[in-house]
Amino acid sequence: MLLKLIRSLLFPISILYGLGVYLRNLLFDCGLFKSTKFTIPVLVIGNITVGGSGKSPMTEYLLKLLKNELRVAVLSRGYGRKTIGFKLVETDSTAAEVGDEPMQFKQHFPALTVAVCEDRVAGMHHLVPNHDVVILDDAYQHRWLQASLSILLLEYSSLQKVDFLLPMGNLRETRSATKRADVLVVTKAPQNLTSAEKAELVNRIKPQVHQAIFFSYLSYDNLLNVADGSARALTSINEYTQIFLLTGIANAKPLLAELNRNTVQIKHYQYPDHYNFSVADIEKITQEYQDCEAADKLIITTEKDAQRLKSRIFASSLANTALYVLPVETAFAEKDKMNFDHLIYTHVRQ
Repeated sequence: MLLKLIRSLLFPISILYGLGVYLRNLLFDCGLFKSTKFTIPVLVIGNITVGGSGKSPMTEYLLKLLKNELRVAVLSRGYGRKTIGFKLVETDSTAAEVGDEPMQFKQHFPALTVAVCEDRVAGMHHLVPNHDVVILDDAYQHRWLQASLSILLLEYSSLQKVDFLLPMGNLRETRSATKRADVLVVTKAPQNLTSAEKAELVNRIKPQVHQAIFFSYLSYDNLLNVADGSARALTSINEYTQIFLLTGIANAKPLLAELNRNTVQIKHYQYPDHYNFSVADIEKITQEYQDCEAADKLIITTEKDAQRLKSRIFASSLANTALYVLPVETAFAEKDKMNFDHLIYTHVRQ
């Protein structure tokens, strides 16, 4: 109730914010603000809400799709890093230097170029000479750079409810901003979504004639031990296992739902997206972990959060714990996968 009251008080600020967004987009649309166009394919991934739509899994999906045929680079802002300017991400970089998501990309694709730069146009100038295609993570609103293909992610659960512009709600732009996209992907949808349910969502979204629309879901793998990389089946966390779940992401509900399919013995430590964990935060959870008398106990976190937990300041606290990550990927039903992959391949080859 209090949260609703606070949000309602923010309504006038949301009106001013929306006006600013509208005027900015109008200046781009009428050409008074210029977008820089590049000579190679530029795939932009983004959303119109604040976090939680599955941009990182989609970025990794595209990297897997293209890495064997083309010289691919991914360019990110590097949210949360303590550095500025253009910086190449190395395998021994830290989340503090480059941000947690770019660090995750580099760990998964060490042979590929991963770079960060808050000025995406400047970052592109560094990458264009030596690459065939660049993927921009979370850049739908960065209109100073012209995408050759823009992929807008629409989270399934967000389509089921009414939302408002920041700061009253979670929208960066109004729903009409979906018209700028070339491709629409409904993310985190149920895997068994029926044709009728898809048709209802398409009718709600109302894609433009030029827009292709696809439906994707999250696919979870085995749990991986952060310390030694050993795997453990997710089904092994039965009723005898106590789970301490640590998250600093925008939307932990899908992860929590996946874990709940296997156990209800979960204590969730939930923090905001990109949260900068303190020593006190980690000591609190590890102390409760040590005090727990369960025969089998784990600390589970996301791959993104794990990049920040690898900091040396947490090493002693986490040393005697079983810390695991649960990898997640974007997946499509067979027909959607074939059509989506074909669209991407066709675009970058042309």
